[in-house]
Amino acid sequence: MPALIKLYIRSCLTGFAVAAIFVGLLVYYDIARIGSLVANSDKGLLALLVLWVLNGIVFAGVQFGIAIMGMAEKDE
Repeated sequence: MPALIKLYIRSCLTGFAVAAIFVGLLVYYDIARIGSLVANSDKGLLALLVLWVLNGIVFAGVQFGIAIMGMAEKDE
């Protein structure tokens, strides 16, 4: 497997892990009453899944961008 594909997969896994932590903290600390809404709704698990996936996409993209930009060679 090419190194760039491995880098992309690692970035996606890292991004989705960070998103899981982020969503967990949002629910635990009840930021903007998200925890209350999830607990009192019959569609709460679906809302958590959507929130995690969408944040995962964003965080994975940011992680991949940081990794790619970090590969740049310094001008001397």
